[in-house]
Amino acid sequence: MRFMVIVKSDDKTDVSGAQPSAEELQEMGKFNEELVKAGVMLAGEGLRPSSEGVRLQYSGTSEARVVDGPFAESKELIAGFWILQVKDKAEVIEWMKRAPFREGEIEIRRIAEMEDFSNATPEIVEHEQNLRKQAEAN
Repeated sequence: MRFMVIVKSDDKTDVSGAQPSAEELQEMGKFNEELVKAGVMLAGEGLRPSSEGVRLQYSGTSEARVVDGPFAESKELIAGFWILQVKDKAEVIEWMKRAPFREGEIEIRRIAEMEDFSNATPEIVEHEQNLRKQAEAN
């Protein structure tokens, strides 16, 4: 099973754009190294502040509206993420209990696999598999 671990943003990380200390970066690097050595980390990144981002808002058939950041509710924003492949939700929870955070919040969500969609035809599944192979090759 693949899970996305969403690191929630806060005023410190999003509004002020504060960067982690060298010590915090070192701690996170050690934690990421553990995840990689265990073979569970597929990806993990921090995100730049919302002031550098945009949102696209869709409304019916009209063209998408582009809204420049920053965005008001920093507690609803994402500061970073991991994609982990583990056997179940309990395992990802145990890993994330060891994350070197001193405050804040994370959210853990299982990534939907094509098999989760009951209306996915064999053609849709094959097409999705081919796209994944192409993406991995890039």
